[in-house]
Amino acid sequence: MQFVDAAPIAGTRRTADGYLVADVRTARTGIQLYAGHEVGKPEMATVKVYRPEDQVFDKASLGSYAHKPVTNDHPDEAVTADNWKSLSVGQIGDEVARDGEFVRVPLIVMDGATISEIEGGKRELSAGYTCDLSWEPGTTPEGEKYDAIQKDIRINHVAIVQRGRAGSEARIGDGAGKWGVSPVNTQIADERIPKMDLRKILVDGLTVETTDQGAQAITKLQKDLESSAAKFADAEKAHQTALAAKDAELAKKDAEIDALKGKILSDADLDKRVQARADLITKAHTIAKDVKTEGLSDPAIRKAVVVAKLGDAAVADKSEAYIDARFDMLVEDASKNGADPFRTVVQQGLSQVSDADKGVTDAYSQMVADMKAGKTSAAAN
Repeated sequence: MQFVDAAPIAGTRRTADGYLVADVRTARTGIQLYAGHEVGKPEMATVKVYRPEDQVFDKASLGSYAHKPVTNDHPDEAVTADNWKSLSVGQIGDEVARDGEFVRVPLIVMDGATISEIEGGKRELSAGYTCDLSWEPGTTPEGEKYDAIQKDIRINHVAIVQRGRAGSEARIGDGAGKWGVSPVNTQIADERIPKMDLRKILVDGLTVETTDQGAQAITKLQKDLESSAAKFADAEKAHQTALAAKDAELAKKDAEIDALKGKILSDADLDKRVQARADLITKAHTIAKDVKTEGLSDPAIRKAVVVAKLGDAAVADKSEAYIDARFDMLVEDASKNGADPFRTVVQQGLSQVSDADKGVTDAYSQMVADMKAGKTSAAAN
C-alpha cells in the first residue's frame, strides 16, 4: 500500500550554485489515524495504524531514503528510472538518521522554479512510500490500541507540498493526491474526518442506521435477494411440474404393464385356446375342404367357410354375429349329413392338423373299416 508522510521544510540555505539545501524530519513512530475507506476498510469510520520503532528505524527502511528523488507535489505514479528526469526537482542525501521518534534526512532542491515556490511559502514536505499494512490488532507499549501495523516501509520519493496538516510534526499526511493514502492526525480527527448524514433503513425487520450509499447498497441487495427468491420459486415450480409429468408417465407405463399382464394366458387357458383353434380348423375343413385357414383369425375363418359354401352374397353387409350364426348352421348340417364321422372328429378333435382334409377322410375310412370288422365278427359268432 502507498502512503505519504508530511513535515515542514526548516533550516534552509542556498549553495553557491543557487541550490537549496535543508534538513527535515520525514516520519515518526506511533499511531496514525486513517479514514477506513482509504485503507480498504469502508465499514470502519477510522483505522488506527501503528508505526513501531523496529519498522520505522529498520536498517532497510532507513536505507531506502538515500538518494531518492524530490518532486514538486506528488506525481500520479511512483517515480522510476523511466520518469525520473521529468518528475525530479532534487534529491535526498545519504546521511539518514534517527532523531528521537523521527527520521531526519538532508535534501537538496535544484530546480529554480521549485526553489522560488519554497521561498514563496510552499514549505511542507510529504514522503511517498510503500509498505505492507498488516491487520494485527493490538496495544502499543504506551497502552494505545491499534487496528493494523505498517511493515517493510520503503521510500519512493519526497514531495514538496503547499500545506501539511501536521505543522511542525512529521507524520503521514498531506499532498497524497493520487499517489498514496492521507492519514488523519489524532488531535484533529474530528476536523479531518467528514461528517456523514445517516439514514434509517429496515433490514429483515431490524432498523439499521447507515449512510445514503450504504442504504443504496442495502436496497440493491434486498432487491437482488427478492429476485433470487422469485427465480428460485419459479425453478421449484418448474421442477414440481416436471416431477408430476414424470409421475404421470410412470403411472401410464405401470397401467400398460398391468394390462399386458392381464392378457397373458395361463397354461390351462392356453391349452383351451389351442384346442378351440384346432376344433375350429377341423370344422372349417370338414365343411369346406379347400378353405385356407393359415394366418386368419377365428372370425375370418368362419367368414371364409360361409363364403366358400354360400358365396359372397351370403356375407355381404352382414355383421360378425350373423356370419357366426351361419357358420354354426353349416356345422349342424355337416354333422347331419355325415353324422358318425363328423361327430367323432368334432368330439375328439385333432391333436395335430397338418392336413385337415386328410385327417377327416382317414377318420371316416377308419370308422367304416371298424364297422365292417364288427359285422364280420358278429356273423362268425
